[in-house]
Amino acid sequence: MKLFEPIYSMILKWAKHPKAERYLAAVSFSESSFFPIPVDVMLAPMVLADKQKAWRLAAVTTVMSVLGGVFGYMIGAYFFEAYGDQMLTILHGHDKFERIKELFIEHGMLIILVAGFTPLPYKIFTIASGVMGVAFLPFVLLSLIARGARFFLVAGLIRLGGDQLEETIHKKIEVIGWATLAVVIIGLVLYFQFR
Repeated sequence: MKLFEPIYSMILKWAKHPKAERYLAAVSFSESSFFPIPVDVMLAPMVLADKQKAWRLAAVTTVMSVLGGVFGYMIGAYFFEAYGDQMLTILHGHDKFERIKELFIEHGMLIILVAGFTPLPYKIFTIASGVMGVAFLPFVLLSLIARGARFFLVAGLIRLGGDQLEETIHKKIEVIGWATLAVVIIGLVLYFQFR
């Protein structure tokens, strides 16, 4: 049964849509402040669909992600006191948020570099930065460095892989899809088992 190949083909088709870049910008902005799905899921197929636009797409993703991070910072700075506790209750995030505050105290602003580059939920760190009153200009600069490094790396690796990478992914998409699904399920089981 082929489940992932039609999905992959559909994503590549969407990536070639004339308004795809606008959608990428919107997702990049929202992912840094409230949207749960990482923007890499959209950036990667768009670079595969048009490798000549790799650097432009990485730049759009970076700028809009940092602007979304600024929005997350503003949420933390100006709205968290009124609505933050409700948000954390809905998301079951009180413990995680306390841990993030501890990370800021332990590592200072370097945690923004780590959160911006790795798969950690950057949006939580942007909001926490606002709550904790992290200096705004260094926050923006570190976010720009971290997000830029991440998205230009993703775009560069995919561009470097070129047509051969696209062909390999297309041939192995079912294996990649099922393996990813298995890893997610195992991760969820372990998370709920040991939390």
